[in-house]
Amino acid sequence: MATYMLEEKDSFIVAGIGTELKSDYTDYAGMNKEKETFWQTVRQDGRLDALKVVAANDYIFAVNELVNRKRMYYAGVLAGASVAEEYRSITFPKGPCLVIKGEGKTAEEMSSTLTGIAFGQVLPEADSFAYVGGPNATVEMGRRDGLVYGETWIPVVKK
Repeated sequence: MATYMLEEKDSFIVAGIGTELKSDYTDYAGMNKEKETFWQTVRQDGRLDALKVVAANDYIFAVNELVNRKRMYYAGVLAGASVAEEYRSITFPKGPCLVIKGEGKTAEEMSSTLTGIAFGQVLPEADSFAYVGGPNATVEMGRRDGLVYGETWIPVVKK
């Protein structure tokens, strides 16, 4: 099984801009293409830079959330005091969180790899905790040695 940690996290809010994922939830290639296109768009049109202005730190979040039966995907930042109404306010609960560290050539590669490890290896094999839904995220924390590094944060409950 992949290396992971369970960390107790305080509740936090991510301010995000999003898109609905249309690919079937089992079509990983389709979802990854949608996510990649979304990131290219928000970088090119300036929305990501505008979002960074309201950030409490330098972390960039890629958030998955089910909203009204729609699979939503967000580019986000840790919110400061309040979230402007043009952004979605995504609340992560206080409690245990599955954390997996990793890196990739790009933020998208890092995110895809960590998500695959979490949902393809760790969670299916976990005996003492489970993911029961709610928002989950990969967090781009910086760059070193030419690679993007970060973590996945998935709220879980103890079994």
